[in-house]
Amino acid sequence: MPKLSIITISYNNKVGLERTVISVIGQTFTDFEYIVIDGASNDGSADILKENTSKIDYWVSEKDSGIYNAMNKGIQKATGEYCLFLNSGDYLYKPDTLENVFAHNYNEDIIYGNMMIEQASGTKKPASMPDVLNLEHFINDTLWHPISFIKRELFIRYGYYREDLKVVSDYDFFLKTILIHKVTYRHILLVVSVFLMNGISSDSKNKAMIEAERKMVQLEYFSETEINTVPKIKPTKRNILKKIIDRLTK
Repeated sequence: MPKLSIITISYNNKVGLERTVISVIGQTFTDFEYIVIDGASNDGSADILKENTSKIDYWVSEKDSGIYNAMNKGIQKATGEYCLFLNSGDYLYKPDTLENVFAHNYNEDIIYGNMMIEQASGTKKPASMPDVLNLEHFINDTLWHPISFIKRELFIRYGYYREDLKVVSDYDFFLKTILIHKVTYRHILLVVSVFLMNGISSDSKNKAMIEAERKMVQLEYFSETEINTVPKIKPTKRNILKKIIDRLTK
């Protein structure tokens, strides 16, 4: 059994897919399998996969019913102890990133690091995660899947990603596993990946849908009173906290 299954989903994002694939197959760490689920792209994405067939353990280009249907297909093919979801356009920070992550014998259910956020202009900014993941954190933020190594057995124990949700099924999964079932987790002070701000969750047109789905999911696990008593971090204060954390973790 490999230590890690890296799962990439993609649809009509040839340039981003190539960027992601190159970052994965160029890793100095080798104890992983690579799975790519493409949604029947018609922009030549399959050519990238064909060119790298010898370095990709499994890939398919076929229609799916959405983001989380594609991610679930990847989980079903995975055999690693941990899963990392690195979708097309996102990429691992450095060639030795995975080597540095697994140089330590971590055994927590979820291991997560920090991230670089890349704007369309190419500008990159660091974004750090907290050591403690509580309700206050999840009301104000989330846990980003491109920096999260999730034990595959959690999907078997608690269920795969919900396909009735369009954009927050990973958020739902983390609420359920971390806050409700109290799985173990560890924050590592290491930049894991670069997140490209051009996906569905970054599009301002989807803001209302994201907020509606998040609120619906929150109410499935917590009462309105519990949610409303959580202090909301104002953007200005949040930015100050982020700068302090980034300075400490550089």
